[in-house]
Amino acid sequence: MNTAFMLMAMYAGRPIISADDVAKDFFGLTTDKFMRKVSAGVIALPLVRMETSQKCAKGVHIHDLAAFLDERRAAAQKECQQLQGKGGRT
Repeated sequence: MNTAFMLMAMYAGRPIISADDVAKDFFGLTTDKFMRKVSAGVIALPLVRMETSQKCAKGVHIHDLAAFLDERRAAAQKECQQLQGKGGRT
């Protein structure tokens, strides 16, 4: 299953998903807290600014979000395998 295609279906094909939606749908955070974590590098997602203004609309490109989700899934799978003793440590 392709994460980017699933996101396209979820967000009606929009290439840029608003920071508000990403914060709420995937992190359970307020937009302000999400933006602080992105700015601090805690959440590694590039933000797209619609203009050069600091107060402009911000969003996340669908492919960047898909890559982020896929990376988090891979990390979770690796951790699960290690906890089950299948990660090469026997």
